[in-house]
Amino acid sequence: MTERVRLETPREGVALITMTHPDLHNCGSFEAISQLADCIEQARREGARTCVLASGVEGHWLEHAWLPDLHGMVTGGPTSGDGSGWFRAIAGLTCEGLVTIAAISGDCSGGGAELGWACDLRVAEEQATFGQPEVQMGLATGLGGTSRLMRLIGRTATAEMVLDGAPFTARRIYELGGLNRIVPTGQAVDAALAWAERLAERPARSLAILKKTLNDAEELPLSEALANEQRLFQSLALTPEGAQAMAAAQEPIDAGRTLREIYGEPRK
Repeated sequence: MTERVRLETPREGVALITMTHPDLHNCGSFEAISQLADCIEQARREGARTCVLASGVEGHWLEHAWLPDLHGMVTGGPTSGDGSGWFRAIAGLTCEGLVTIAAISGDCSGGGAELGWACDLRVAEEQATFGQPEVQMGLATGLGGTSRLMRLIGRTATAEMVLDGAPFTARRIYELGGLNRIVPTGQAVDAALAWAERLAERPARSLAILKKTLNDAEELPLSEALANEQRLFQSLALTPEGAQAMAAAQEPIDAGRTLREIYGEPRK
């Protein structure tokens, strides 16, 4: 099996996963996506708290599924690997013990875009585009390109994206709320890694509980989501570790430091 995906650890607690399949313009072959899923699981198992998902192919981030694999799957023909890797990759990106950041350095589409939508945070370069072109192939989205995307950018924009199938610019996705940041060409990985390093310094249990709160809130009615949020808060606060953390957090306030000095200036 050819290695298509590389896992690196730039610093403790931070994983960088890069997919490089130039022959397919980073389309998601079953082989490559299975390797991606394996790397996400390995990163989590080895103690990563944050993970950056990147591309090693210029002009492309992660593109749609490699169609010969899909065709082989439905016709009983040959495939490059196990198609369940797509579902394992999505599960890994959304698992509660890992904060995931998509470093989008080029065009992404179809299943590749759906992997990006599954990440917690998204940093994109200004030239990147985003598309769900399944309708132009006579297919439909299958991994969140409608359901998850609608929760990010709203029904109206999602309807246009999936029913027409034409790509959107990074700027438009950002303005719709689907991206956290836009950066100049060539800076997505560095910006995402810097963010991942900062997040990796946050208490690991707090990160995991807050990601679970976010995940649960997408599924629950508001009243249930609020009750769940309070329960998860108490699971942290009502412990010796929680009491110790609160006391430590109060010390710089008592010493006269302002909240902006402690927690940072607002981000624009």
